Amino acid sequence: MQVLIIGGTRFIGPRVARRLIDEGHGVTLFHRGKTEAGLPVSVKHIYGDRREFPRFSFEFKLLEPDVVLDMICYNELEAVSLMDTFRGIARRVAVASSMDVYRAYGCLLGLESGPPDPNPLNEDSPLRESRFPYRAQAKGPYDMAFDYDKIPVERVAMGEPDLPGTVLRLPAVYGPGDHRAFEHLKRMEDGRPAILLEEKHSQWRWTRGFVDNVAAAIALAVTDDRAAGRIYNVGEPEALTETEWVRSIARAAEWRGEVLALPAELMPEHLSAPYDFDHHLRGDTIRIRKDLGYSEHVSRDEAMKETVEWERVHPPEQVDASRFNYKAEDASLARLARRAT
Repeated sequence: MQVLIIGGTRFIGPRVARRLIDEGHGVTLFHRGKTEAGLPVSVKHIYGDRREFPRFSFEFKLLEPDVVLDMICYNELEAVSLMDTFRGIARRVAVASSMDVYRAYGCLLGLESGPPDPNPLNEDSPLRESRFPYRAQAKGPYDMAFDYDKIPVERVAMGEPDLPGTVLRLPAVYGPGDHRAFEHLKRMEDGRPAILLEEKHSQWRWTRGFVDNVAAAIALAVTDDRAAGRIYNVGEPEALTETEWVRSIARAAEWRGEVLALPAELMPEHLSAPYDFDHHLRGDTIRIRKDLGYSEHVSRDEAMKETVEWERVHPPEQVDASRFNYKAEDASLARLARRAT
C-alpha cells in the first residue's frame, strides 16, 4: 500500500511512518522540510506548504497514494482543500482528530454548560456546541489556534461519498517528544515531599495514550479498509485519575513522596486550574479494538519508564519558574497540617 502523510515529522508522525515501513508499505511525507524526523531512507519526501496543494497535483497523481493520512488538518478550510485535492487521486483519507470535539471538553473549559455527559464517552457522544476552543489564547488571526476546530474537520472528512474518510480521535498523548509529565517529574527530581492536586482534579479522569501505541493504532486504521467511513476513539482502555497518573510517574521515577488532594481554598494560586472537573474526558476505545483488533503493544509500566528516562535527558528548553513556587506549596502544606490538628 502507498501512504501519503501530510505532516508527519513531529512526535507521533515519524512513529506512524516507521510502523508503516516496517509492515512493508510505501510511505511519502508531504511537509515543509523544517523538521528532520530521522526516518529510514526508503521514506520519500515532497516539500511544500499545504496552502499550495494545487501546485503539487501532478506529483500526487504520479504517487497514486492508496490512503492519505493528514496529521495536521486543523480547520475547515484545510479539510476542504484536502478533500478537493485528493478526490480522484486517493482511495481514502484518514485524519488525526482529538477528543476535544466532545461536549464534555467544552464544559471542562467553561465554554458551555450542562450536566456531565455519561462516561465513558463513545464515538456517538454529544459534541461541543461551542466552536474554536483555543481562540481566546490565540495571538491573532494568523495564529493556528485562532481557527483551530476539529469538529468541522471531521464533518468535511466524513462527508465525501467519492473519497471515504476515517477519523481518529486522539487522547492526551505522552511519551518521548512530549513534556506532559514534566511538571510532576521536576518536583520529584527536586526532592519535593508531596505533589498537590485540588480535590476534584485529583479524581478527574482523562484518557491517555503512549505515543508508540497511538502510532500503531493510526497505522492500523490507515492500512485496514474496514476503517473506511468510521470514527475511532484512540487511547488506553482505562482512563487514569490525575492522582493515578501522577503515581504512575512516581513509580517510574522511584519517587517516594505523597500525592495529596487539597480543598480548593488551600491550593496555591499557581496550581489552581480554571476548569470544571465534573466533566471527565474518559473515552470509550472499544470500537477500534472490536473493528480492527487493536491492542497496546507497550505496557503502561514500560511506557512510563521510557517517558521518564527521556524526560530526564531532554528537559524543556524553557521552564516557567512561576509554575514551581515551592514556597507557596510549602505554605499550603503547613495550612493543611494545621487543619489536620
